[in-house]
Amino acid sequence: MEPTILKGIYLFEDLTDEELSKVSQILVNESHPEGTFLFHEGDKGDKFYVIIKGAVRISQVISGAGEEALTILSKGDYFGEMALIDESPRSADVIVHENSDFVVISKKDFDELLFFDKEIAYKMLWAFVRTLSHRLRDTNDKIKAFLHMAGSF
Repeated sequence: MEPTILKGIYLFEDLTDEELSKVSQILVNESHPEGTFLFHEGDKGDKFYVIIKGAVRISQVISGAGEEALTILSKGDYFGEMALIDESPRSADVIVHENSDFVVISKKDFDELLFFDKEIAYKMLWAFVRTLSHRLRDTNDKIKAFLHMAGSF
């Protein structure tokens, strides 16, 4: 992948051209058709994905109710990073919502990059923190809306 393409993706926007070049060396391209499960809740996390084209649906199966879509992510978004950071199982299913292209970074390559280049580690981990904070705020807003609709708020 051309390093300049990465510059337009939030996760990589603070990296220098040299740092982007290092990151691009560990990227693997993947393409998946609509309907493909990239992973299931409970799976071991061994890589994270950046969407280059298309969209994915993050969902969970609710007993007695079926699939509950939590969000749709599209071009420029990334997902799967939580399992790389805390080594816990995947927290949701990810289903390709429309034919999609991704760049993927494996846990092994990610860990090596962060170990050997502390500046990239610092920048990327702060991008993860900001993303997780944003996602948590969105979740809080959804919970408030749900409680309000249920008459409990």
